[in-house]
Amino acid sequence: MALGGGTYHVQNKLLPGAYINFVSASRASATLSDRGTATFPLSLDWGPEGEVFTVENADFQRNSLKLFGHAYTDDALRPLREIFANAQTLHVFRLNTGGTKASCQYAEAKYPGTVGNSLKIVIAQNEAFEETSNEVYDVSTYIGATQVDIQKAVRAVSDLQPNDYVTWKGSEALAVSAGIALTSGTNGTVQDAAYQTYLDKIEPYSFNMMGCDTTNKTVKGLFANFTKRMRDEQGVKFQTVLFRYPEADYEGVISVENGLVGADADPSMVYWTVGAEAACAVNKSLTNATYTGEYTPNVDFTQTQLEKAIQSGKLMFHRVGDEVRVLTDINTFVSVTDTKSADFTGNQVVRVLDQIANDIASIFNTKYLGKVQNDAAGRVSLWQDIVSHHNQLQTIRAIENFDSEHIKVAPGDSRKAVAVEDHVQPVSAMEQLYMQVIIGMEGSTV
Repeated sequence: MALGGGTYHVQNKLLPGAYINFVSASRASATLSDRGTATFPLSLDWGPEGEVFTVENADFQRNSLKLFGHAYTDDALRPLREIFANAQTLHVFRLNTGGTKASCQYAEAKYPGTVGNSLKIVIAQNEAFEETSNEVYDVSTYIGATQVDIQKAVRAVSDLQPNDYVTWKGSEALAVSAGIALTSGTNGTVQDAAYQTYLDKIEPYSFNMMGCDTTNKTVKGLFANFTKRMRDEQGVKFQTVLFRYPEADYEGVISVENGLVGADADPSMVYWTVGAEAACAVNKSLTNATYTGEYTPNVDFTQTQLEKAIQSGKLMFHRVGDEVRVLTDINTFVSVTDTKSADFTGNQVVRVLDQIANDIASIFNTKYLGKVQNDAAGRVSLWQDIVSHHNQLQTIRAIENFDSEHIKVAPGDSRKAVAVEDHVQPVSAMEQLYMQVIIGMEGSTV
């Protein structure tokens, strides 16, 4: 990262940046940033290898064929549809490498993968010249039965321009053909090392949620450790959704427990969860949210099993009438201490704290770092921005009982440092009702 950030024990950091601690109170231009951005490494049969590429929800709906090699409704894109059911932006990384590009006499697929085997080139005599001896052609690119490109009035391969699906080979003259298929495209394989490559590549990006559908326990541990390092050492606040990894015991990791009906070890419920958590507003919770995806999750659990799952830090889906809903919006943190209370088990609380950390760090790094003097006036300005930010959080009911007098901005231990003490009280959505009903005579209860 270009700037320092994360938590601190003493004020001894070398890199400029914002270092922010969150602890529970002893039981003894400030604007809110948007949510809705996720990242996910996937095994794909079309698309660039070894790099992160960003897709917006609208682009996915309109241009899925170009981006992923399949129509929006194709079963192959179900994981992406699950994510984009809620997410607005997705940073994608193609995990599989070592594939080959499909090719033919005139063209080569733009990317490796089996999608390239669906491509074909159609060469027709150009109508304006078919009565002459001039050999001028219209060259079309098809994926399946869909024409995705046509270039008219060309004489040779060298006259053709690359399109979203193929690049052209050589410079020879063209000849009429009803369809020349591209062949021999392969997807390659997913090696464990690809996950580390992805984590290295995604580090500079900003996002709210990361997901991974691996069932490999070692790889899951890699993602959990990456999340912890980025949150605690680099100050980059996001959460990661994994499949059946409650042992993370960390507020930055969410463990989805449900498999699918008939395939209990299938991690596909991770996809929807990543998108839904990414898009969940800072003043909202996914508790009791209805699952709107296309899979059929296994929700055959007893009341006792659901209770034990909550105690173990597992995010569960359960059946409510004809719907499948999120039982409670929790992460894997269960090891409560005096300085880290049970409040940290709830993802709504974590969202509020992450929002504060990311927003205040952004305010400091863009407006104050290296630009504003560390004197009384400069510290008052920073105090005002933090107060303005928190007032917005209180207005949308993300925090409550905010008192600006509880924010202290003071000189740090060096001339360059400023120390902020901040008190916030995140709000959580109602989850339990305890009710006493008085009936009949005064004093009679049920």
